Amino acid sequence: MEFAKIVLSSLLSYAALFLCAKVIGRKQIAQLNFLDYITGITIGSIAAELATDLENMWKPLAAMGVYALLTWLLSLIGKRAARSRKFLDGTPTIIMQNGKLYRSNMKKAKLDLSEFMVMCREQGYFNLADIHTAVFEYNGKLTILPVSKKRPVTPEDMKLSPEQETLSTEVIMDGRILEENLKRMGLNAAWLDKQLRTQGVHDAKAVFLGLCDAQNKLTLYKMDP
Repeated sequence: MEFAKIVLSSLLSYAALFLCAKVIGRKQIAQLNFLDYITGITIGSIAAELATDLENMWKPLAAMGVYALLTWLLSLIGKRAARSRKFLDGTPTIIMQNGKLYRSNMKKAKLDLSEFMVMCREQGYFNLADIHTAVFEYNGKLTILPVSKKRPVTPEDMKLSPEQETLSTEVIMDGRILEENLKRMGLNAAWLDKQLRTQGVHDAKAVFLGLCDAQNKLTLYKMDP
């Protein structure tokens, strides 16, 4: 009986976390603001308590619901009112511009010089003279605008007009044909079979990944031998 209660409470905890994630929305760790991060930790702690609390399961469930609802409401308010967004999320802070470092802005962002240097090196800037503007975003990332002479050369600089690249679509994954993706591209199984045979493949099960681009060019990655 005790084991059954543990299983039930764990399932409830997992389901509650899933529902909270649906309400709050999906974000990568780097995209979380401070409030989202704290809320995530809190909800996770409550979920852990729920998974082991065999007597009062509804109290943690209610607490998780309240946190998820508040987070959703604050997110909604932030989208509707720009001023509240500034208060909740903070604003970008200019750390460096035109060769000048703003010490006061660093203090405001609670960013020390060593951290700033590390973040610059992480983006490939080992010489601060190569940086025109550095902005510390509200999500904790550093955005850098390089000096024009130091930025990478673009096709436009060289008066070139390359064709726009497009995303490739998966048509085979782990040996399984994705018929919906084929249909969306206006293709069918007969076309795919012909393309496979052209490349010396007689069965889609031998393909680990198959990608098709906008020009209907099929690229195959075969299974390990």
